[in-house]
Parts: sequence; C-alpha cells; structure tokens
Amino acid sequence: MGLLRTFTLVPLVVASLATRAGADESAAYPWLGEKRTETIESRIGPPPGWKRLPAPAGSFAAWLRGLPVKPGRPEVRLYNGRKKRNQEAHDLVLDVDVGKRDRQQCADAVMRLRAEYQRQAGEEAGICFRFTNGTPARWTDWRKGLRPRMSERKTPWHKATAPDRSYSSFRRYLDIDFSYAGSLSLSRELARVADPRRVEAGDVFIQGGSPGHAVVVVDVVADGKGRRAVLLAQSYMPAQDIHVLRNPKTPDNPWYLIEGDGPLATPEWDFPAGSLRRFTASGCPK
Repeated sequence: MGLLRTFTLVPLVVASLATRAGADESAAYPWLGEKRTETIESRIGPPPGWKRLPAPAGSFAAWLRGLPVKPGRPEVRLYNGRKKRNQEAHDLVLDVDVGKRDRQQCADAVMRLRAEYQRQAGEEAGICFRFTNGTPARWTDWRKGLRPRMSERKTPWHKATAPDRSYSSFRRYLDIDFSYAGSLSLSRELARVADPRRVEAGDVFIQGGSPGHAVVVVDVVADGKGRRAVLLAQSYMPAQDIHVLRNPKTPDNPWYLIEGDGPLATPEWDFPAGSLRRFTASGCPK
C-alpha cells in the first residue's frame, strides 16, 4: 500500500554552531558551521491522514527528526569527493560530514548518530561500542587519555596521552570505533524488537556480517488505525554522505510502512525478517 507524500512548512533552524576556534561543544549538531539549515522534519511531511509520533524535547527521536539536510536533492558523495555510482537510492542528503577516509560506512553512520546524540544530551557515560573482538571501547576511557593496543583476541586499554574531552578528541574516538567495530559487532549489542509494529525513531534494521548492512529509523508517523511508517537513513560502502532512503515500492514517497516482522526491501539491501533492533539505555551491555 503506497503512502502519499506531503510537505510541511516548518521554519528553518538557525545553526550557529561554531566559532573560529572550532565546534560549539554545547551544540546539538556540533559538526555544522554557522549556517541556516533545513531539517528532516521541515523537508518531509507526514502522508495525508498520518501524524508524527510525539517526540519530547531532548529525546533521541527529536534529535534525529531535527537532523540538518542539504538543500534540494544533491548527489551523494563518497569520502574522497567522488560521486556515488548509484544516485537513485536517496531522497535527501543529510548535512553531516563524512571524513576524509573510508571509515564512516553503514554501521559506522548509525554509531556516529547515536554517539553524537548521547554526547550533547549529557549521556556520555553510555557512549560505548564493542570492537568486533568483543572489547568495549568507552568514550569515558578515551577522554581520560587511554588508548587501545590492538590485537585479534583482546584489546587492552592503557594510559597513552593527556585527558581530552574536546569535540575533536571525540571524533578521533569515533574513528577508532569505525575501524574496529561494524555491523557484526553492533548487531550483537542491540536488543531485538519483539513487535516491529511498535517501531521507534532510533531503531536499527541490521544484518551483521562481512558484508553486512544497517539503516537507522530517523522518523516515525502513525495513522488512526495504529499503523506506523518510518523514514530510513544510511551510509554505505565506500563511506559516503548519510542519506534518507527512497522507498522502492513508492519512489515518490520515502515513508516505509511497517506492518509486521517480515522482510524489508531497501534500495541497496534486503533485510530478512527479525532484523529490527534497538539501542539499550547504555552502551556495551554485559
């Protein structure tokens, strides 16, 4: 069943998020420069008869809905500036930097968004992702100056440098996660959603493996019948702009209707039944 697309008129948000010295540490989206920007919410409205689920101020859902987007529908670019080969998979391109190395791929983009939210929301103690070998990588350890000694079986952390909790240090921490964690490790950390019809913003469709893939739910709407539909965002391989996906079933409307625990077909990956997962309250659950 297709969902008609509409647009909402939501005021542009002003992102005065940087100074000449660097990112504003208290900003919701600190990677941005000082600019006016549209958001997912201002660019994509609910289908007729549908409403966005309530998203309390300061929640992960509200933060995802407010993610900045680039004007129009620009091309998706790779980390090296080249155009992605497939330019038919995306509806919008997020205004989120990729980095200059082939690191921020699919699961990495999910981790990036989750960690960025936690940091600005004052939930830094919960920022942790496990490397593929199972070692927990905690931001609170990194900011104290601890660094990992990489090995295949275990990765001990040791004191290596002065404490640094700046945003640039945080980004270096994420690069380590991108290098040594991925869809396989992230799929092990996330909790399975028993009833996908109760999907929430921040949930992740993920298939762990090599290769594997992950897409994150960035917004949710509901109709009067209790059904929910979602917007999905991804990065891919090679590392590229994070973008909101088109729906192959309804190319002019990016909302995905979630009717049960069946398979999910996205433009570049088909997820089997049982792929929906959710972040726990804190990272690296035991």
